[in-house]
Formats: sequence, C-alpha cells, structure tokens
Amino acid sequence: TRPPVKPTPPPPPPTFPDSGDTPGCRREFKIRGDTRYIREVREAVGEAIRAVKGDTVDANILVLAVDEAVTNVIEHAYDHGRMEGWIHLQVAVGLDRFEVVIRDTGKKFDPAAIPDPNIAEHLRKGRRRGLGIYLMRQIMDEIIYNFRDGLQNELTMIKYFA
Repeated sequence: TRPPVKPTPPPPPPTFPDSGDTPGCRREFKIRGDTRYIREVREAVGEAIRAVKGDTVDANILVLAVDEAVTNVIEHAYDHGRMEGWIHLQVAVGLDRFEVVIRDTGKKFDPAAIPDPNIAEHLRKGRRRGLGIYLMRQIMDEIIYNFRDGLQNELTMIKYFA
C-alpha cells in the first residue's frame, strides 16, 4: 500500500510584497520520490491555484510545469525512484503570482545546464521524452536552482499573472 501525501499544518495565507500584500493560498507537503505519487502533486497544486484563481487555463499549465519538475527530480535525483527519498513542495498562489519551491536530497541536477532542444529535430526523430525542462522554461517566468552540498537541491519556479 502507498503511504498518503503527508500534509503539514497550513501556515497563514502568504503575502507577496510586490502585490500589495494580497492574501492568497499556501500549501506545503511532501511525497516519496516515486512516480506513483505524481497524481497527488497535480491535485494539490491544482487545488491551490483554483482556490485563488478559479478554474482557469493557468491552473492546468502551471500543474504541467510542476509535474515536469517533480518528474525530473524522481528520474534524475532519485534514479527513477530506485533511490529512497522525499520531495518537499511549497506552493504559494496570490492574485498576481504563483510560486513553487521543490526540495529534494537526491543527486545534484541543475536544469540550467540543459540546453533547449531543437524542437523540429526532436519531433523528426520521434522522441517522446526530453522536453520537460523546455516546457518549464516556456511556462514559467523565473526558474531558480540552488544546491547546498550534502543537503539538498532546491528549485524555485515563479509565474506572474497579468
């Protein structure tokens, strides 16, 4: 049996200095580094976005970016789920911005080191994988990666709403 996503007690609604301290929605949770738990990530992130923004296209696109980031952690930091580990997520949604921080203790993986693919060539060769970081870059306004040696990987992604 799968252990459930372990939510942490909800903190007070976030405030963003650049949004006039507009209240929003914050979620913090962790999952095992295994693709079986991706669905829970999608649901939790989608619910947080819809709690503030309603049922918009923004929610689906942002869920896709987070899904790709978490999948990359599982595949690269945790060797396709063969290494034991947890993924911690902090999601904050305001009226004018979405932010997610993803932390893991797996192998170092810097998405900035990966060049954008040649899409035409990628499709010509019939490749079905390898577009996750490209999609994240297309969807999000900011992607910030930090690694603390011996501690953790930290990926922050931000999307500003018009």
